[in-house]
Amino acid sequence: MRRYLLLAWVILGLLAGVAATLLGHPEAAPWLWSAAALPVAAHVGLGLVRSLMGGRLGVDAVALFAILGAVALEETAAAAVIALMVAGGEALEAWAEGRATRALTDLIARAPRRAARLEDGTVAEIDVAEIRPGDLLLVRAGETVPADGTLEDDGATLDESALTGEPLPNAFHRGDALRSGGVNAGAAFRLRAVRDAGASTYAAIIRLAQDAAASRAPLARLADQWAVGFITFTALLAGGAWLATGDPVRALAVLVVATPCPLILAAPVALVAGIGRAARRGIVIKGGGALERLARIRTVLFDKTGTLTPGRPRLAAIDADPLLGREEALRLAAALAQGSTHPASAALVAAAGRRGLALPVPETVAEVAGGGVSGMVEGRAVMLGAEGFLHAAGIDPSNGFALTAEVVAAAGSIAWLAVDGRVAAAFMLADGVRREAPRAVRRLRALGVRRIVLVTGDRAAAAAPLGRALRLDEVFANQSPADKIARVRSEAAKAPTAMVGDGVNDAPALAAADVGIAMGAAGTAAAAEAGDVVLLVDRVDRTAEAIAIARRSRQVALRAIGLGMGMSGIAMTVAAGGWLTPLAGALVQEVIDVFAILYALTALRPGPDEHAQDGLPAEAGLAERHDEHAGLRQLADELRGIGEAIGATPEVVPELAAVEARLRDELLPHQRAEERALYPAAAERLGGQDPMAPLIRMHAEIEGLAERVGTLLRLAQRDERWTTTAPELRRTIFALEALLRLHLAVEEEMLADLQGPERRGA
Repeated sequence: MRRYLLLAWVILGLLAGVAATLLGHPEAAPWLWSAAALPVAAHVGLGLVRSLMGGRLGVDAVALFAILGAVALEETAAAAVIALMVAGGEALEAWAEGRATRALTDLIARAPRRAARLEDGTVAEIDVAEIRPGDLLLVRAGETVPADGTLEDDGATLDESALTGEPLPNAFHRGDALRSGGVNAGAAFRLRAVRDAGASTYAAIIRLAQDAAASRAPLARLADQWAVGFITFTALLAGGAWLATGDPVRALAVLVVATPCPLILAAPVALVAGIGRAARRGIVIKGGGALERLARIRTVLFDKTGTLTPGRPRLAAIDADPLLGREEALRLAAALAQGSTHPASAALVAAAGRRGLALPVPETVAEVAGGGVSGMVEGRAVMLGAEGFLHAAGIDPSNGFALTAEVVAAAGSIAWLAVDGRVAAAFMLADGVRREAPRAVRRLRALGVRRIVLVTGDRAAAAAPLGRALRLDEVFANQSPADKIARVRSEAAKAPTAMVGDGVNDAPALAAADVGIAMGAAGTAAAAEAGDVVLLVDRVDRTAEAIAIARRSRQVALRAIGLGMGMSGIAMTVAAGGWLTPLAGALVQEVIDVFAILYALTALRPGPDEHAQDGLPAEAGLAERHDEHAGLRQLADELRGIGEAIGATPEVVPELAAVEARLRDELLPHQRAEERALYPAAAERLGGQDPMAPLIRMHAEIEGLAERVGTLLRLAQRDERWTTTAPELRRTIFALEALLRLHLAVEEEMLADLQGPERRGA
């Protein structure tokens, strides 16, 4: 506010002097212009004294000398215009910083101050500081979630756009964990607090935002570093012009156009603009210094679990005793797994749910931590767990499953199922790769990151396939927290290095890196505190976006400085030659200042390195088609199972007919719906010449194979044709399964940028 009042005073004095001249009182004008200029000189002088007391010589000393010199030489109009330039530059800086930090300001402004606590059936209004873990809170429509907690009602809809930058609301279900800071976009719901407000997610984000806004970037300090040299150059040029001509007005004209507002204002405005734009994308950068370091990153180290992988195991494959069958094996295992909290158990229960299996309630469930779980299911003794767990019970898991163990152990883990004392099935579990991870790696390469490395505490057999899939430069497995720190320091000695992680064990490595990037949406508080950059969206591809924003902001800041000071240098030379009067020079410098600051604000716009896509409209059907992919993957499992079951006799014909019906009733309509609405909308967003052509070609091949399966099945239903038809039918089914899996993976990767908010539970 003080900056705007000072600007208003200068404008009033300048206009008063002009009015006095026009009304026939020119003798009053110098007094009015001096009265307008001298308060600004006093303001600049106080700032200069504070700088000197802090051990810095600010470049605003040139502005002070210019104002005082103009008043002394009775160039009071020029003095008033210089004062207008200084006061206007500071006001413009305040406006620009306000616009640049709008996202950070919005975060702080939206912080809840009151909450509704349910006490004995009544609603009590309390300060958020009074919230304690275990409190039952009521969050009404339009209110901000005041603390982290668990949803106690059947459903809730939250607008988390201020946290994540994603425009669409997210739906939550009973028992889901809710983060503070989201806005209730639906009906009122009850929330069971798990933390007090001060320890919740939103409070931590606000602290990060305030730290980011308060810090001074190296580029902003660059003005102070250049101050002595710039002032010396200005003094030599002004003094030389005075000595050469004997005219002090020449020196004054040089001082006027040398006022270094572009150097003082442009750099911090550009960097703060970058911080603000990153915040709108769910990326909190802790200050301009972190942004500057981020812009120079050439090596990125990734943690594995929770960073490049979702951190949640999923069922990848089933190998079961043919007498029991895959579906029955999964049903029994998932039924028993309901009594366990292990992530592998949750993966089996989720897989059974996706297949629509009805799960009985297990009895006498006993769990051994880190081993497995046992109990009774429908009167049968069932055990589920690791190989050692079954060995301890006198059961040899390798009996009939040796090949499976050898082949799959390298890529994931196995949960063994024993029924009535005999091994019955092996469930292959894998963490998988985040859908956006391959794109994140490729985009980092496109941004000039020369080395991308995986550093994980997991075993080498599990880490190596991930490194191959993502085309990483090197993989370091079995790394302890101390090993990770040593690896980060080794890489940082060669090139500016960033470390990306999410867990407590990653926090030391994040702190040791040039830039620590924490997955703050689902990661730990320790990682978020240690990181210089916090990703509020659970998407690893925001790492590349953060680097792109940082690079653009730094480039804009340097260009704004270069353009502004270059034009000032030209104007100084012209003034030294006598072709620019002090008053005209002041007006020219004002134009240069406005140009430099407005150019710095272009950091608010995406640059050519940033390719974020808008989400597709709802009518394109992307969400619906994506939800159908789970059923299609189950269909692929059935294709593999039925292909393996094809033998010398036609007993599998009924199962074949059921699978062929699913191809006609589920797969082909799904593909037609994609080509009718989804693919045209995606092609418009992606651009280029027919970007969806590869997927459409896959559709055609899949349809051809599905039709061939139907034709072969009709032939196979004739007993006399089974022996000649079965081998070709088996080959066709395996080809269809492989192509279907490939198609689903490629399609999801191509359209991931158009997905909008990260789908929960996907």
